[in-house]
Amino acid sequence: MHNAVKQEATMSHNKRAELIQNALPLFYRNGFHATGMDLVAKETGVSKTSIYKHFRTKEDLIRAVLQLRDENFRTWLFGRMEALSDTPKGQLLAMFDALEEWFLEDKFQGCMFIKASAEFQSKEDAINLQSFDHKRLLEDHFHNLAAEAGYAQATQLSRELLLLKEGAIVLAAMSHSHAPAMQAKRMAEVLLSETN
Repeated sequence: MHNAVKQEATMSHNKRAELIQNALPLFYRNGFHATGMDLVAKETGVSKTSIYKHFRTKEDLIRAVLQLRDENFRTWLFGRMEALSDTPKGQLLAMFDALEEWFLEDKFQGCMFIKASAEFQSKEDAINLQSFDHKRLLEDHFHNLAAEAGYAQATQLSRELLLLKEGAIVLAAMSHSHAPAMQAKRMAEVLLSETN
């Protein structure tokens, strides 16, 4: 009996994970408010009744999707930065090379967290707060790399690099061009050479 309950819980967990995985590209492509639960059910093949067994509200599903996106994006970005350079300073610059790779993808449509914060604008909104947490985690990583590279002003530098990164993403999405990645990289090179 215990094994049957455990197996059912595992299946339920797997279905939940699969639902989140399949809902992510839907929200990314169509936006959060424009993607209704009927569409989620249709596109994922999961009934609305089953969706609501796993998620009390649509907002709960959105938060789970954003959590997955955060994990996936940071794993990808930090992995690419490490693959492209073996020094902390080099990795900070390699971030922009990784961004260019992303901008060149057919499915690139900007930052999911910027979109989420634009649709859920209240500073008290859990989705807005979660979106900003993603940016804070990126900034923390940049800060650690800047400190490892010996920059005394690591906090200020990490914020400025985050600004360059975010600006490049917005302009790449709006202009449908990968050019902002290298434009931001050139600015980052100046910033890293002038700081300290």
